Amino acid sequence: MPFEALPGAGQALQRKPTPTFLLTGYRWPLPKGRLTNPFGAEGWGDFISNGEHVHDGIDLATFCGDRIVAAHDGVVLTAGRHYAGYLGWKGDLGPYTRRLDRKRAWFTLPIVVIIDDGNTYRSMYAHFGRVIVKRGQYVRAGQLLGYEGATGHATGCHLHYGLFSPLETAVFRLDPGVVKRMKLPKFEIARIDPQQVLPPRKLAKPKPTTAPKDSSATGQVGQGS
Repeated sequence: MPFEALPGAGQALQRKPTPTFLLTGYRWPLPKGRLTNPFGAEGWGDFISNGEHVHDGIDLATFCGDRIVAAHDGVVLTAGRHYAGYLGWKGDLGPYTRRLDRKRAWFTLPIVVIIDDGNTYRSMYAHFGRVIVKRGQYVRAGQLLGYEGATGHATGCHLHYGLFSPLETAVFRLDPGVVKRMKLPKFEIARIDPQQVLPPRKLAKPKPTTAPKDSSATGQVGQGS
């Protein structure tokens, strides 16, 4: 997916994100979760890239209270509802945080964990019901972070998982209506599709079927059953 570039971005850049084909060590953060909303272009959503609304991560779901684990080794940057400063916004977050303070609306936000994966990327996990890790804690891939929930504006229990590099210069544009309503910056650092680095999912093997005893007479194995 082509990304929009922030005007003037990259002029002072000293490093670049690690190429995605070199990113290793990832695992599914909700091991048995079904993919309910993929990354990329969709007909709705808060973010816009090249004129299309995009979903900036993947949604996985099983059941409320299921175990969410670290997708990669790393250091916890934040765990809770005060996560905006680690989320890759391009701009001043002051108006946004003052709005939340004024409306006493912090409790309406999802519970989020953001981890520095140690490879120029950050993993973002959202909508926990409860987390058990703390800021500054080092975690290993597969280690328990917390439990699946529906905190924030969620229609049901699930995990939103996003992946981005703070060194990236491409951006997603936030919907202007959301900018005006929430007082958020106009841009966030562009995300990559987590499925580029997550291992392939193993599909369940179909169960063998037994042909009816009289199938040899008709030549129609299992037809009409």
